[in-house]
Amino acid sequence: MYIYVSSSHAELTIEITEGIESALPVAVVPFASAGAPVDISAVVNADLERSGYFKMMAEQSMSSRPSSAQEVNFQEWQSLGQNYLVVGRVNNGGGQYNVQFQLLDVFKGGQLLGYKMASSAGDLRRTAHHISDLIFEKLTGKKGVFSGRIAYITTSRQGGQSNHKLQVADADGFNPQTIASSIEPLMSPSWSPDGKKMAYVSFERKSAAIYIQTLATGQRERVAEFPGINGAPAWSPDGSRLALTLSKDGNPDIFVLNLASRSLLKLTKNYAIDTEPAWSPDGGSIVFTSDRGGKPQLYLVSSQGGQEKRLTFSGDYNARGSFSPDGKNLVMVHGNGGDYRIAVMDMASRSINVLTGGRSDESPSFAPNGSMILYASKNGSTGFLSAVSIDGKMQQKLVFNSGEVREPAWSP
Repeated sequence: MYIYVSSSHAELTIEITEGIESALPVAVVPFASAGAPVDISAVVNADLERSGYFKMMAEQSMSSRPSSAQEVNFQEWQSLGQNYLVVGRVNNGGGQYNVQFQLLDVFKGGQLLGYKMASSAGDLRRTAHHISDLIFEKLTGKKGVFSGRIAYITTSRQGGQSNHKLQVADADGFNPQTIASSIEPLMSPSWSPDGKKMAYVSFERKSAAIYIQTLATGQRERVAEFPGINGAPAWSPDGSRLALTLSKDGNPDIFVLNLASRSLLKLTKNYAIDTEPAWSPDGGSIVFTSDRGGKPQLYLVSSQGGQEKRLTFSGDYNARGSFSPDGKNLVMVHGNGGDYRIAVMDMASRSINVLTGGRSDESPSFAPNGSMILYASKNGSTGFLSAVSIDGKMQQKLVFNSGEVREPAWSP
């Protein structure tokens, strides 16, 4: 059933379809390098450009190639219209690479950041993403997400047979790994809080079951295979429990599974369909989708059980709710008049801001820093992934080389 492979190429390319109008001019000068197998400066440049917050300078427009602050003529870079400059070098220390970089303020003529770090050849891309995170946080005040990973489900068809894969890749699409593969459907990938395990639904035994798989080893365990629906697993913030949807008692209800004792706590008891649970960051509440009011809307219940509270009232469809890391916002699929778009609710004011303009947008997932939302969309019958900033000003489209892709989930 499961396959665990690694590849260094990118299965997807990321296009900026709408950027921030006030994008900061930044130049990443090609690092001086002694035969490093990864072009670190190119990775950093691509990361920063992909964020939409920066206007990156083309290499061919650079009139010099400094590798340290001492070599920089700041007046020269001012005249080129750059606000910030990144310079660095990579030295080969006999199999271990020593990477150093500096982030420079062009107009103040000084250093904002300066780091030296060691890396193996296999970790050079990770080192580059770490550098991008440091630069992004220094210039925006927000934590970077370039070192993170994304999970997603792909479906391809060959000879009349469908092949479903659960895959994990770096945030820029490189190093894709197939975590599970089956001719039967796979769905609902959910990261553990430490990013080391994945819960998901598989129909490989011809009925739905929930599995937990350790990513590093491929070892997996079936944790729920009750009669009827076993769906929508969601990890508690402390990693000790899974919220899930079970219909073993008749109707689909929200349960909490204690992973140590395997005991079940039933949170909802309703004749309607209750599904798609997601935890609040403090672990005290669970948001879920229910059609108990006639149409799908979002409700909130204590993770210990109790009275449910309806959260959404505007629009004729609100589903797949998920909290931002700070708990201040709730992302959802908001439907009105047959269009399904990604929207965010401010939990304090309960106001809803629609972020996307698609007709079939679904499966939203917050980035770990809360600034971006990854989601699935469709162009006709073809599924692809997109991302949008929480204010809706920056949008990306993630284009895969082949197959249909859906149900994205950003790693913690």
